[in-house]
Amino acid sequence: MSELANNENMNMTTSAEGTHSGPYFEPRVDIYETEKALILLADLPGIGEDDIDIDLNDGELTILGKQKKDAASGKLLLEEFEHGNFIRKFTLTERIDQSKIQAEMKNGVLKLTLPLVEKMAPRKIVINNG
Repeated sequence: MSELANNENMNMTTSAEGTHSGPYFEPRVDIYETEKALILLADLPGIGEDDIDIDLNDGELTILGKQKKDAASGKLLLEEFEHGNFIRKFTLTERIDQSKIQAEMKNGVLKLTLPLVEKMAPRKIVINNG
């Protein structure tokens, strides 16, 4: 998994830039490697795809989202679910083909496919007479 490095190891983080108000949570992820790609699965229950921004800048992949708190009627007696926005950052190496990254969202799980750069096939180099 050296092609994808997690920048943070905490479960909850605050923005280093100071541009976000309130706590930001880090969604849990699973990362799988196949022969052709890394597959990143992020658990984002209750988050719609319109509430997620995925950015790639200078080899850093950022997943940022805003969670909308459900407006429940009645007096709150117990609250166990934490609400807030989330952010997760990863540094990509040159082995990831950054131009071919794909994202899909299904049943509260974000799936990012990070294709690996195809290896160059060995070839014979001919010496030109000249």
